[in-house]
Amino acid sequence: MGSYVINARRTLHEYPEIGFDLDRTLAFLRGELDKMGVEYIEKYGRSSIVATINPEKTNFTIGIRADMDALPITEKNDIPFKSKIEGQMHACGHDAHTAMALDACRRLAEMRDKLNCRVKFIFQAAEEFPPSGAMLMVNDGLMEDIDVVIALHVTVGCNAGEILLSPGPRNATSDGFHLEFYGKAAHAASQHTGVDAIMMAVKAYTEIEFMIAKEIKASNPVVFNVGAFNGGTANNIVCDHCSLYCTLRTHEASDAELIIGKIKRIIQNIAEVSGGRAEYIQDKHYPTVINDGRITELLRESAVKVIGEKNVLPHKARGMGGEDFAYMLNEKPGCMFYLGIANKELGYTAAIHKDNFMIDESALSVGSDIFVQFVLDHMNGI
Repeated sequence: MGSYVINARRTLHEYPEIGFDLDRTLAFLRGELDKMGVEYIEKYGRSSIVATINPEKTNFTIGIRADMDALPITEKNDIPFKSKIEGQMHACGHDAHTAMALDACRRLAEMRDKLNCRVKFIFQAAEEFPPSGAMLMVNDGLMEDIDVVIALHVTVGCNAGEILLSPGPRNATSDGFHLEFYGKAAHAASQHTGVDAIMMAVKAYTEIEFMIAKEIKASNPVVFNVGAFNGGTANNIVCDHCSLYCTLRTHEASDAELIIGKIKRIIQNIAEVSGGRAEYIQDKHYPTVINDGRITELLRESAVKVIGEKNVLPHKARGMGGEDFAYMLNEKPGCMFYLGIANKELGYTAAIHKDNFMIDESALSVGSDIFVQFVLDHMNGI
């Protein structure tokens, strides 16, 4: 069990930061990279760092990506390195992702003279919140000189010391949007003179749920969720503005396109009948993560060297989670594997995004070992 990677993860865990507001996280990374003597730049996207080992070796470049941002969740774990920022927590494991990439960077930097390639470590902001940190980095040209890119995500879907790995699509498309309804305020005693925005929102929510239930093929997985429903100021005033904050996940991009098109028509029709106004506002869109078949097989071979054949498991179930690493995979071939961090004996079984999410730290060295092994196995190109 590597002490560097554990200490790095605990340092990051204590001070979780959200979205692009990563001042302390970035300062920590800069300090560690300076100690390693690794060059880095901050020109891609926002609040992100790209550290490069062997920048002069342009014959072949391997990218290793780690997301850094946390979530607006109050941590319930009773641990020495519990979050010190109220209402914020690394409940998705991004502290572990960053620590493992940083550890791999440290180890590869120590053997840089033996590496026949360039390695770029991509420390990315805002995977959890719009606009996508990966999208912004890609739009700024991040992937132009990267030949192949890999990443990992922690999971309680298998035990610490195991990984899940399969080619092809691994998750869902993810669309985040909000629906805005505008009516006309009035006294509740004279409600006929107003236009109730809450009524419009309720109607829209119901119709959207019915539409998905009745018009989308039952065998096609779809998740629609309203995570926030905000409107009104007092019990005796007709509400003039109401917002629904929504997410839509599908396995078929065509389903997402169809559903969003229908949502736009539903809210406009309801607003027109009610005498109000409605807007659809897109916050984010994450494509599907699609693991390249060749890279997946090569990564599997490297992982087998680290943890053995029996611990490299097929990732049979395709999930409904969103993941903006997809933007990088849309540009160059690559692969994301899932690193098991569950330990039933220790009680570490809570899923990501829960306030008691915790990882078995013995898994951290596995993640960084696999990153290092992949680079050593393929430094001469693929």
